[in-house]
Amino acid sequence: MIGFFETVGRALIRFVEEFGLIMSLFLSTIAWMFRPPARLRAIFEQMEFVGVNSLLVVILTGTFTGAVLALQAYHGFRLFNAESLVGSTVTLAVTRELGPVITSLMVTGRAGSAMAAELGTMRVTEQIDALYSMAANPIKYLVVPRVVAGALMLPVLTIIADFVGIMGGYVVGVGFLKINSGIYVARIIEIVELEDIFNGLVKSACFGLILSLVGCYKGFYASGGAQGVGKATTQAVVVASVAILISDYFLTAAMF
Repeated sequence: MIGFFETVGRALIRFVEEFGLIMSLFLSTIAWMFRPPARLRAIFEQMEFVGVNSLLVVILTGTFTGAVLALQAYHGFRLFNAESLVGSTVTLAVTRELGPVITSLMVTGRAGSAMAAELGTMRVTEQIDALYSMAANPIKYLVVPRVVAGALMLPVLTIIADFVGIMGGYVVGVGFLKINSGIYVARIIEIVELEDIFNGLVKSACFGLILSLVGCYKGFYASGGAQGVGKATTQAVVVASVAILISDYFLTAAMF
């Protein structure tokens, strides 16, 4: 019994320590974000890495998510002769939840893991220590561009995912399931509001901040050579994905 409480206590202490380190890194990032120089080139490079290089996977996942939603919704609504609601249901699900969440999870696996691996490699090869020795703050030069890029590019990627998801649902609903296109679009216009789309974009910006911050944190504090870098990369994906799903609940409860 004592061993159980020791295990739980140690896990709780580790959680509190890690949460404190993440919050410290977040506050340091905010503080250095507004100090000159702006380093716009580094920010744009990270925006290209996070945003442009993630377009293909976002388009593919968004399209087939909308298509599957339309297929499943159709078979459910057909039982009640309510096939006309397929379009609005797909659009609400994509813009409110699935667009921001699935996009964030895909970018976490592609870009968040890369952030952890890059910074982790720099940490174990003492490149970050070299920045300190040159009086250059590594948070300003390494973390700030990645966090800014994540928070800015996730809403853009979510807009694209929303669009292709809605189009994927339209193609399946109208093209394959033979739902009347006029009714399909009319129901979307009638039920879906601009606030639904806006709230989804706010959520995606929060998710982008989370995934980039967690990726940078895991890489920034990596240790143990190549094995430690691999461990940090895996932990970055797992922790960021879980944090995104947990925060999604609280954001949804607050917004809708």
